[in-house]
Amino acid sequence: MVAVFVIILLALLFFATEPVPVDITAIGVMVALMLVPPVSELLVSVGLLGAPIETITPEQGISGFSSAATITVLAMFILSEGVQRTGVVQLLGAKISSLTGDDESKQLGAIIGLVAPISGFINNTAAVAILLPMVTDLAERGRTSPSKLLMPLSFASMFGGMLTLIGTSTNILASQLSERLGQEHPGTGLDAFSMFEFTQLGLVVSLVGTVYLLTVGRYLIPERIKPQVDLTEEFEMAEYLTEVTVREDSPLVGQQVQTALVETEFDVDLIQLIRDEEVFLEPLGPKQIKAGDVFALRTDRNTLVELLDVEGLDLVPEVVVDEAELEAASGGQNLVEVVVAPGSSLVGESLASASFRQRYDATVLALRRGGELIRRRMDNIPLRVGDTLLVQATTQSIERLDQNRDFIVAQEIERHDYRESKIAVAVGIVAVVVGLAALDFVPIVVSALAGALAMVATGCLKPTEVYDAVQWDVVFLLAGVIPLGIAMEQTGAAALLAELVVMTGEFLPLLAVLGVFYVVTALLTNVISNNASVVLMIPVAFEAARTLGANAFAFILAVTFAASTAFMTPVGYQTNLFVYGPGGYKFTDYMRVGAPLQLLFAVVTTLGIAFFFGLRP
Repeated sequence: MVAVFVIILLALLFFATEPVPVDITAIGVMVALMLVPPVSELLVSVGLLGAPIETITPEQGISGFSSAATITVLAMFILSEGVQRTGVVQLLGAKISSLTGDDESKQLGAIIGLVAPISGFINNTAAVAILLPMVTDLAERGRTSPSKLLMPLSFASMFGGMLTLIGTSTNILASQLSERLGQEHPGTGLDAFSMFEFTQLGLVVSLVGTVYLLTVGRYLIPERIKPQVDLTEEFEMAEYLTEVTVREDSPLVGQQVQTALVETEFDVDLIQLIRDEEVFLEPLGPKQIKAGDVFALRTDRNTLVELLDVEGLDLVPEVVVDEAELEAASGGQNLVEVVVAPGSSLVGESLASASFRQRYDATVLALRRGGELIRRRMDNIPLRVGDTLLVQATTQSIERLDQNRDFIVAQEIERHDYRESKIAVAVGIVAVVVGLAALDFVPIVVSALAGALAMVATGCLKPTEVYDAVQWDVVFLLAGVIPLGIAMEQTGAAALLAELVVMTGEFLPLLAVLGVFYVVTALLTNVISNNASVVLMIPVAFEAARTLGANAFAFILAVTFAASTAFMTPVGYQTNLFVYGPGGYKFTDYMRVGAPLQLLFAVVTTLGIAFFFGLRP
């Protein structure tokens, strides 16, 4: 138990501080658990330990990779991608945005009414990634602050994911853990969750969450970003953008753009070239600078004063460098917000180390991290998930960014690669997957894998797109933390923790003990991964229910719901990180809006479980 608790504490520390990605921490947990027995045997052989420590076998350690939960989640990513490639969600979003106008109440109602049910049938993280551009465009057209709409988008996706078994990876993992506990303890009656096992409770929670977001939550959400049509105004770029012309005597004449200003200390980016009334964007590097060239620059005023004198440049008078000026290169979109996605290869890299400009033919004008705006000396700042970059590029480069898994482009881009003719096929495949699992004709893992295969066979997905569709960090996270639950049960760690909670049953009614599990799991999930908190808490909840003679399913369900609804921090759930930068939120905004909702859900979920499922076997 001591060995397991040490590993758990270290894992919690790593999950909370993220010195490495959470999936790497999970694999580290798995490896540590498997190393304990052989290392302890070595210590016994040299007389440093009295007896070997047994945690898990190597077979149990790698069992997460063959777990039905892991494979089901993998297949669900592929199903979600197949639906996304048809553009059906974008079409629905466009229809809804045309009906809402500039009425904030209608906009909120439409967003919640769209994302919640969608999140019940495709992965809720994918649902937010797909709908985020639609919501930011909706805010722009309706002159509404995006801050007012993006947090509700994230929150609604979370409680919408509780409508069915496949709404979140957490539900699927909890189902597999429940099935394993039922097999190990036959008298408990536990089994895997059915497709609509807790839909009635999910509907109640979703209704309460919707009412909250449309009333109290709406007034608690701050307007961090003022309604703006111009992105340069939104990022407050007026003091950082200007145009200069190259004089005849400039030392830059004859140099290539990629070598100009490289060896100086100036914090400046050449972002756009105007020559003979023709506008050029990236790649500017190979172009040779000529006298009379006009450059749009990103720099600050102090640097500009030095730059004009040293490099032989003149200010272009009476020119305001705004979004219209930066989009003069073509009829398409040249200026967009780009969000760094979870699992992005750029996380931990800087713009310089990732060679962002050269790799993507795009220039970063500003960086927003929550409520903080950075518009100078950005090149060496390590990027984080949720960082929002103001990017200027050609229309073709922006389309490539939109298709890149490392980013979410926060404006709707006109894409020509949607397979609209496959909409009915993709939606039909998901319906069949849900139907087969709901009728218990085959286990969900079988129907999900068959559905993933059908997506490829029918042309909704190309074979090469299958591997890109999977969020491998989530898959490895699941595979890594599943052995931790096994170790907790086998060593008695879960039983010990359960005994501590059961002590509250001496002075609290059973309903309140159930509420304690919800609150503890919710608090834990707001700090560490939702999947990790389920693995830690379900064995404890199960042991506590057995000791109290309570309905084990009710306690497992409380943990499952709490782990899937983390509203109080931006790091508690991936969807919160998605909207953190584009909404311009502060860390405390999630506590301000999310804490009352979390408390409300604690009451509603606990009472709902008691009403629908009962507290006694």
